[in-house]
Amino acid sequence: MLSTWAWSPDAVWAITQKVWWFLIVLGVLVSFHELGHFLAARWVGVRVLKFSLGFGPKLAGRQIGETEYLVSAVPLGGYVKLFGEEETEVLTQDEQRRSFAHQTLPRKMFIVAAGPGFNFLLAYLIFAGWLSTGAPLFVPTFRDLTPTVEALKPGSPAELAGMKVGDRIIRVNEKDISTRNEVQDAIQKSNGRPLTVDVRRGDQVKTLMVTPGATAIKEGGKEVVTYHIGIEETPPVITAVMSGSPAMAAGFRDGDRVVSIEGQPIQAWSQMTGFVKENPNRPLRVQVQRDGQLVDLTVTPMAEKTLVDGKPVEVGKIGISGPGRSIIRASNPFMAGLLGVQATWGWTELTAVGLYKMVAGEISSKNIGGPLTIANMSGEAASQGVASIVFLIAILSINLGVLNLLPIPILDGGHLLFFGIEAILRKPLGERQREIAQQVGLLLLVGIMVFAFWNDIERLISH
Repeated sequence: MLSTWAWSPDAVWAITQKVWWFLIVLGVLVSFHELGHFLAARWVGVRVLKFSLGFGPKLAGRQIGETEYLVSAVPLGGYVKLFGEEETEVLTQDEQRRSFAHQTLPRKMFIVAAGPGFNFLLAYLIFAGWLSTGAPLFVPTFRDLTPTVEALKPGSPAELAGMKVGDRIIRVNEKDISTRNEVQDAIQKSNGRPLTVDVRRGDQVKTLMVTPGATAIKEGGKEVVTYHIGIEETPPVITAVMSGSPAMAAGFRDGDRVVSIEGQPIQAWSQMTGFVKENPNRPLRVQVQRDGQLVDLTVTPMAEKTLVDGKPVEVGKIGISGPGRSIIRASNPFMAGLLGVQATWGWTELTAVGLYKMVAGEISSKNIGGPLTIANMSGEAASQGVASIVFLIAILSINLGVLNLLPIPILDGGHLLFFGIEAILRKPLGERQREIAQQVGLLLLVGIMVFAFWNDIERLISH
């Protein structure tokens, strides 16, 4: 079975696509990060010896001026090598002016912090550009991701089992749950078998037995069975219509509630989007409720290519966004610039709080992903179009910026920690102390990478 999957043309094509987009995404992230270090060093007059994308053996390189630009064999990062990084090097007075180690403390910190800073800058530029087109942007908080029941579909499995609005799902089949995605994964993997669901209701924990319902939908011309319990449904209320979209051309407005499509009653957002996906390039009669009145509209979903089981298929899209507390939009380019800051801060806060909650044990460390997860996300984003891959780059860039600021030796945050200690003590840490810290940091970083790889493998096996 495994060998058949591994060598089938569709599987090889899908894997090749994901690897290709993984390298593109990682290349952009690493390039921008290292560009920050590079430009900051040049700004303060420090000589840059090497600018490398990747680690390990040199694959290609070219000397331009005083800097050698390299592409190295291991595409999991990159580095900038500065002149005079070690204070023990014997340098002339002229060389000291171009040496990193002989710069003032603020200049050193500026050079080191510029890498993560450029990651946040890249995300900001993407968010501001996105918003300047008039498109809505999702900026979630932990409230949006927390598995708290906010709505129950009447007669759904969850309601019949005794679940109530306000319940927070904490375990499914004895497995701790911390995000809505984990709840959805557990429901889909149940294949319709009963689930033991623990919910926190006030100060009490109640155990419920929920049997997911099955729904057959067509996706890309193929029938797919999905499972639900009735808590994931959101009302078919339009909160944003994208500029230039089929929905805007058809006359949809913010606040419209879809009542029916082709005469079929619509009760949930997923029901509506499923109908749209199944009918690319086909005019659809849609009835919406607007200000207490029923309005008839006709919209033709545009066809967009995506991958289903490694095969390219067409799905319909009309360019609308649904209910969400965290959708922001800009009315003009100036507001797009301001809201770009808000979006960057929001995603940064979500990432930092998420890391803290993982360390504190409030959410599962299984959410940590490695290169295989990034490759899979890159491939899926690419299948949904250029906009999705650009948005993914922004999110991953923020993740890279936050991770690099962690106070772990060998990361940028570790170097900033050393400089902070130096500022307090009025002298740098001893060479032996720094060596021990670097070794501990390396072990910790390798441990995190191994753990992330292990999570990747578990996800791959489970799917």
